Amino acid sequence: MRRATMANAEYALTMARYNAWQNRNLLRATAQLPPEGRALDRGAFFGSIEATFYHLLWADRMWMSRFKGTRPPEGGIPGSTRFDGSWDEFCGQRAAMDREVLDWAGQLDAAWFAEDLVWFSGALGREISRPKTVIVMHLFNHQTHHRGQIHAMLTAAGVRPDDTDLAFMPEHPEIL
Repeated sequence: MRRATMANAEYALTMARYNAWQNRNLLRATAQLPPEGRALDRGAFFGSIEATFYHLLWADRMWMSRFKGTRPPEGGIPGSTRFDGSWDEFCGQRAAMDREVLDWAGQLDAAWFAEDLVWFSGALGREISRPKTVIVMHLFNHQTHHRGQIHAMLTAAGVRPDDTDLAFMPEHPEIL
């Protein structure tokens, strides 16, 4: 695979800030719904708003475990839409993961991006090797994709989140 050069440490840090800003934005909007509104199957890929949020947290944990060489989350993709705890506990763990992604992105350098990431894909059942530049772009694209689904579900439920455009991200957003 051709090594993409557009992902670098500055890109990763910008997208980590955007990720945290938008997670906070959508969680604030979601707070306007009752618990049954969060859990309602709205026909999205993972069904509900909360299941999609849970999948995002699971996926971020999975990628961080691969990047850092730590123990991955349990459950695989089929279990990624469940969370063992309350909504408030989820929100706390989401904020902690956003901080972890920010801290991770803040320590990256060009040498790290020059390498490939090798991991075992449970989805494909085999080892994969890809340039870290591509995988970092995937991490943030995956987050944006599923947050877009959450945004659409919220809008359909009559809830309007704040701005989502990267160009409108505050210079120093109150993230956590």
